[in-house]
Amino acid sequence: MLGMAACSVGPSYHRPAIAVPSAWRNPLPTLKDWPAADWWKGFGSTQLNDFMAQAKAANDDLAAAIARVHQADAQVRVAGSALLPNLGISAAASRQRTLLNSGGQTPTYNEYTPQLTASYELDFWGKNRATRDAAVAAAQASRYDRDTIALTVYSSVALTYFEAMEAHDRLAVAQDDLGNAQHVLDGLELEQKVGIATALDVAQQATTVATVNASIPPLAQQLQQNIDALAILIGQSPQSVRVEIDSSLDQLTPPPVIAGMPSELLARRPDVAQAEAQLREANANIVAARAAYFPSINLTAGGGFASTMLSTLVSPETRVFDVAASATETIFDFGARSGQVAFSRARYSELLSDYHKTVLIAFGNVEDALVAVQQTADQQLRQQDAVDKARRAFEFAQLQMQAGTTNILTELNTEIALFTAQDALVQVKFQHLQALVDLYQALGGGWRQQDPQS
Repeated sequence: MLGMAACSVGPSYHRPAIAVPSAWRNPLPTLKDWPAADWWKGFGSTQLNDFMAQAKAANDDLAAAIARVHQADAQVRVAGSALLPNLGISAAASRQRTLLNSGGQTPTYNEYTPQLTASYELDFWGKNRATRDAAVAAAQASRYDRDTIALTVYSSVALTYFEAMEAHDRLAVAQDDLGNAQHVLDGLELEQKVGIATALDVAQQATTVATVNASIPPLAQQLQQNIDALAILIGQSPQSVRVEIDSSLDQLTPPPVIAGMPSELLARRPDVAQAEAQLREANANIVAARAAYFPSINLTAGGGFASTMLSTLVSPETRVFDVAASATETIFDFGARSGQVAFSRARYSELLSDYHKTVLIAFGNVEDALVAVQQTADQQLRQQDAVDKARRAFEFAQLQMQAGTTNILTELNTEIALFTAQDALVQVKFQHLQALVDLYQALGGGWRQQDPQS
């Protein structure tokens, strides 16, 4: 009975065909493989590794996603129960008195009736199976959603940590430049006392000192806010945890860029897998909605014992049983079933468009990240050259100032140019790290679909 094959009254699922590019538009010479699942270890930061471990254990978004997986698994059990018989047991005891027409003594007796019942709905049209399949697809989608959230959390931890390091380095550059500017100002004030420097020279350098000094509070604010954001990402309140940035961007070792082939991307992105799982769920709901047009066939059976004496309750002559079958069909429902089918089909069409868009976004994310990695790497080399030249110019200006062959304005200009170039270099280093993290996230962060279905 349970193994009776069901008839399919709805469409079978087929993965949508989407054109896949044969190669990336912006390939890099080191493209050869996909990121590892622990891609962040490639940056060589023990502190970052610790933050990732804490985020895995305590991040609230990740914990909520895991709870949604448990909810979806429970729904699978609920939906699957319709494919199995329902068993029930009951027991009754009654005391009865019968009134005799003759007016004699009224007899009193007890009746005991334990009974076991079973019912089963034949899933001949596949409605219950389709409902179960929809719940399974929803559970798969919840797992892919959890993996997408995990990837987002890990990327956010890395980016926030790098952003905190950027603020830390920019603050160090500003404080170092402030020290240099103050040293020059102290020298000019001494020269003014002996009549070598003018009051204008001193005022100009004092302005430079004040300008650099004013740039420090916003950087300190940015550093603290990034640390607070990092604390929340690892599941801690900013007030209860103290995060110290113990290294600079220069101490990181950006790993080589790896990306693989575009044809593999669809099996490497959890958000793409989630979108497809939602399609499977919607397709199964179409089957269930169409099956509602056909009759429901139920089988019931019951058996037990009925006796007026406990001592003979389980004797063969007290056995009772019944078997029944029923078929139920709705004649007219004012469009409820047709409306449900139309809704399910429209929902599938909506999710098909979402799936197509998700795939396009996935390819776009990789292309954007690849070009960002390329250009920020080139920009970092050029900005480093600008810093080297600005430092050389500043050193020459200082020597010429000491020799009296140039004026204070020249030295001020080279000093400001050096500070600006150093600050820009720190920002470009962060942008390159950000592009690397974006690329790892775009490639799925080492995630791989374990059981892809066609």
